[in-house]
Amino acid sequence: MEHVKRFGAAAALAAVVLVTGCGQAPAAPPDSAGTTSSSTAGRDEQPAPQDVLVEVAVSGGFAGVRNKLVVHYDGSYTLRKGTGEPTTGRMTPDGVAALRAALEDPAYAQVPDRPTGRPVADGFEYAVTYAHRLVLTRDGEDRPPALQRVFDALPDGGPPTAP
Repeated sequence: MEHVKRFGAAAALAAVVLVTGCGQAPAAPPDSAGTTSSSTAGRDEQPAPQDVLVEVAVSGGFAGVRNKLVVHYDGSYTLRKGTGEPTTGRMTPDGVAALRAALEDPAYAQVPDRPTGRPVADGFEYAVTYAHRLVLTRDGEDRPPALQRVFDALPDGGPPTAP
């Protein structure tokens, strides 16, 4: 009987996956001719220059800051402070290389995803998104050196905390 229950649950899960398409690789995007190419689809392809490299959202502080910095692989970036108009800029090639090296450092992959300490009154909270991984941290935490290296490599020398 135990074997039948396990088999039934596995069959139900398989049916859900089959019906919803979960577990299937996404189709390759069409090329300029409108066709898809499976040879360019996959994890080893290089990101396009305008793909997002990293996104950093900062909130909190005495003034109630809500800023968002988006950096692209080509070094272009957009900064939105609160509900104001976004500003744009471009990092130097060396700056982009330093940021990528900090993000790709195996030590950065070991940075905890969630804060572990108590929040600091009027401190900032930071949400860093890179390669589909979100790292949340805040002032008052012991900041791992790998995360500090990412912060130091951001445009203007750190996360956007000014109102």
